[in-house]
Amino acid sequence: MQLVDTHVHINFETFQQDLDAVAKRWREANVAYLVHSCVEPSEFKGIQAIADRFPEVFFSVGLHPLDVEDKWSDRVGEEIFQLASSDRRVVAIGETGLDFFKAQNSEQQLQALDKQLAIAQQLDLPVIIHCRDAAEAMIDHFHRFWDQHGSVRGVMHCWGGTPEETQWFLDLGFFISFSGTVTFKKATQIHESAQMVPCDRLLVETDCPFLAPIPHRGKRNEPAHVRHVAEKVASLRNLSIEELAAQTTSNARQLFRLPPLAALVN
Repeated sequence: MQLVDTHVHINFETFQQDLDAVAKRWREANVAYLVHSCVEPSEFKGIQAIADRFPEVFFSVGLHPLDVEDKWSDRVGEEIFQLASSDRRVVAIGETGLDFFKAQNSEQQLQALDKQLAIAQQLDLPVIIHCRDAAEAMIDHFHRFWDQHGSVRGVMHCWGGTPEETQWFLDLGFFISFSGTVTFKKATQIHESAQMVPCDRLLVETDCPFLAPIPHRGKRNEPAHVRHVAEKVASLRNLSIEELAAQTTSNARQLFRLPPLAALVN
């Protein structure tokens, strides 16, 4: 059995002292690949260094919507393009998107999102989308972008939307990724969404170090805990963990065009 954690932030300071031990645990938990998300281009070299140490780590480059106000410029957009073109291990653009829970600078966020969608399209890479309290604005903007420029592949990461909102993004071809929040007892709308996503569009993640799943809630999250996410989603869908792992691993490899495991060893 193999799992893919499709969204991690193991470059954060909380992992600096014990990353080798964290890696040992994710390998013991059969996490075969990790997709390391990027919240701003300045992280790129550090993420590259992690991927140099652990060949199962692939990564993205982008600017998070909550960093747009202080850090977005045309130059940053050009930097994202150049960095994404510079390393074959870059498998996505992002994370980008909209966050109206913590910020209201919608025009700036949309400008940065548009540029990153265009970069993803130009480089034929998927986008990793952060969407918090912004589903309606996001889907409206996607429809406009699709009409004007064509479609973009991608994933709605750490998804917490309603089943109706889930269907909006499925209809555009997006994958839907569930995090530790799906294990929370009162997360009924996330449970419903996890049950309705087609099997070929389903992904799992930790978003570590955030949102640790039960039974680790309130503690630092780490990639090995993606198994708890997978177990909960499997239970919701009346599947075995082996069936769920096989499907989500296949989906992740398809979306991010991850190489065969044998290629990582050779």
